[in-house]
Amino acid sequence: MKPLIPDTETLILPGLNGSPDDHWQAHWARDNAGSRVVEQDSWTCPDLDSWMGCLERAIEAAPGDVGLVAHSLGCLLAANLASHRLTSRVRGALLVAPCDLETTEKLHPCVINFGGMPRSRLPFPSLVVASINDPYMSVERVRLTARCWGSALIDLGEAGHINIASGFGRWQTGYALFDLLRSSSKRLPIGRPPHDELFPRAATGAPLVLN
Repeated sequence: MKPLIPDTETLILPGLNGSPDDHWQAHWARDNAGSRVVEQDSWTCPDLDSWMGCLERAIEAAPGDVGLVAHSLGCLLAANLASHRLTSRVRGALLVAPCDLETTEKLHPCVINFGGMPRSRLPFPSLVVASINDPYMSVERVRLTARCWGSALIDLGEAGHINIASGFGRWQTGYALFDLLRSSSKRLPIGRPPHDELFPRAATGAPLVLN
């Protein structure tokens, strides 16, 4: 497939333990030209400084601007770019099943060193894709988080953590959402959620929640 955002490289940001071969992010990297996974020094013991260093090098190595496709803890990594010197290189971010840091640390004690939950408004267009039964972030918290980040929010219903365990292998809808994000970002001021008509239910299979 052609790059989903022309003239950009798509950087794929997995979460804790990475994304194995059957994960939708692994399929994404194989299916879409110009996409690659940002590899981390340690997937099992995430450290924000180390992970950010790997992301910085990936952005700097890209020939032009980049788009981000993040899952779980990878969404928090992307959100930590809010005040970063390289933020101007980011054209948009698809943030799938972001995790609540406090909840994740309870589920995986003594594993994650990621500081505090990022709350700053993102200076690039972003779309959060979430579910109503994600064990890593409650519905109330994901709505608050999307509002803080200035992101549009898509609710997939009962989709768990939007991973292999909840049935998400190759995920064609994700490609469509990323393309819609690209299209909407050309018409919207940065930091403002898109309007309903830009993310129709027919295209996403789920309602859009505006913040």
